[in-house]
Amino acid sequence: MHASRNTVSDVMTQTVVAVSRDATFKKIVETMQEWKVSAVPVLEGDGRVIGVVSEADLLPKEEFRDGGGVLPQFPLASGEGTPSTRLSALTEIAKARGVTAAELMAAPALTVHADATLAEAARIMARREVKRLPVINSEGILKGIVSRGDLLSVFLRSDEDIAREVRHEVLPYVFPNTTPPVRVEVADGVVTLTGKTADPPLTAVATRLILAIEGVVDVECDLSGRAGARPLPR
Repeated sequence: MHASRNTVSDVMTQTVVAVSRDATFKKIVETMQEWKVSAVPVLEGDGRVIGVVSEADLLPKEEFRDGGGVLPQFPLASGEGTPSTRLSALTEIAKARGVTAAELMAAPALTVHADATLAEAARIMARREVKRLPVINSEGILKGIVSRGDLLSVFLRSDEDIAREVRHEVLPYVFPNTTPPVRVEVADGVVTLTGKTADPPLTAVATRLILAIEGVVDVECDLSGRAGARPLPR
């Protein structure tokens, strides 16, 4: 048995705009505006990703300009602030004075490998609160970019395709001798199983396997004697 497993390479955008480490501040802004993106990978050599410059990395310069060229001293004054807030302030000052991608970028770059699962990419985005990730190969070379929208594209999979996978890749292994066979219906990504089974505890197993299928939104079961499954609304 094998369940469908899309990887990042299946949904990523392969045409990626990037800048070199010596790209100027103005060039970075122009690139973002032209391509309608809020962040760009920074590359060196043969395309190895060394960092990412986002709009957030560029904004400190505007804050500095609005202050008449005077950066606030807090929490850098002696004895004020925590070590982390003082480090953050120093980082902001450095970015405000930065003029190249190498000086402005967040490094090391937060990336994901092309063969990572969509769940792994989604976990990184959620935990690090980013909207997109550069996609790299085993050598760290840029191969594409994956966004939150790309990860959600698996939910565009047709109900018929999902039902076919459930019937052929899950039920024959979980309920091989069930007569009559368990019935499968899929509507808007929600899989419904109905029928009877001689081994009710396996219902929970089937539910977990089906939830792992790409494009499945939820699973509802109405199998006599089921265990650990949610009944259908009546």
